[in-house]
Amino acid sequence: MIRSTLAETHYILAESQVRAAPMPSSFHTPSNRFRATRAGWWARLELPTWILIATIYGGWLGCVLHWQALGPWLGTPLLILLTAWYMSLQHELIHGHPTRNARFNALLGQLPLAVWYPYAVYRDSHLDHHHNETLTLPGIDPETYYVSRAGAGNGSRLRRFRNTSAGRLLIGPALGWSRTIRAAWLARDRKTALTWGGHGLLLAAMLTVLEHAGISPLFYVLAIAYPALSLTMVRSLFEHRAVESEHGRSVINEAAWPWRLLFLNLNYHLVHHLHPGLPWFHLRLAYLAERESYLESSDGFVERGYLPLLWRYRSKPAIADVHPFA
Repeated sequence: MIRSTLAETHYILAESQVRAAPMPSSFHTPSNRFRATRAGWWARLELPTWILIATIYGGWLGCVLHWQALGPWLGTPLLILLTAWYMSLQHELIHGHPTRNARFNALLGQLPLAVWYPYAVYRDSHLDHHHNETLTLPGIDPETYYVSRAGAGNGSRLRRFRNTSAGRLLIGPALGWSRTIRAAWLARDRKTALTWGGHGLLLAAMLTVLEHAGISPLFYVLAIAYPALSLTMVRSLFEHRAVESEHGRSVINEAAWPWRLLFLNLNYHLVHHLHPGLPWFHLRLAYLAERESYLESSDGFVERGYLPLLWRYRSKPAIADVHPFA
């Protein structure tokens, strides 16, 4: 009940949290700040998100039902893209879209197409992540890739490799999933058991359907779900950095449209963290309306696409292993 209420009002709470830090005056001008949200009935009804939901579910189901006709060479990359896109959709659902009803939104993101974790686990962790004042801090921000000096211990070489683009793609999903499983094991409470138990039942049912369609469950997990999570982790490679300025911790990545569509405009991550209630189809419009102000407030944390980022950090870490002031 508490989590559902939090999810339903998260867009209001998160908006109020960011007012503690100074921003350029234009961000506080309603005519500028919410210019992108004053669209027609299609935006008020969140029609783009409903179309997105139908496209992702319809595309995924279509690939499964026509797997034999598509063959693995075409079906596999299509399912990888659709599964990664589904994870972006789950993020949108968490932030109160396409409805204000968190329980209904959760139903839309409940199916384990991405395999690795229950929707509720992602939701709870991600809502805890959305506190700009503690962003990147180890032990507080559940999505940080930093460790504290006290907690550095062994494994620094592995963590440094994980923070390269090669490591993020190859071992990032495995390390992230193992951390999630460890947290569930340490919790050992009824809620966690029910959450993972329900996820397991849905996953078993989905894998059974896939097997009947001619897709091996092991193939789906290793050749589709794992690469899909790797693809999603491209976004997080250099999404946050540890600096004193709260608004300098989240990136603005002026990526090309295929990446923007795949990540539902979360490349404008500073905009998302400042206005987490904005739907995905308004993020780019909001950014372009106040581009210079956002660039100024980002303290230079601006990237020009994901391919240059992947190449630059192919063998060196995008971020330091140890948090500089935690």
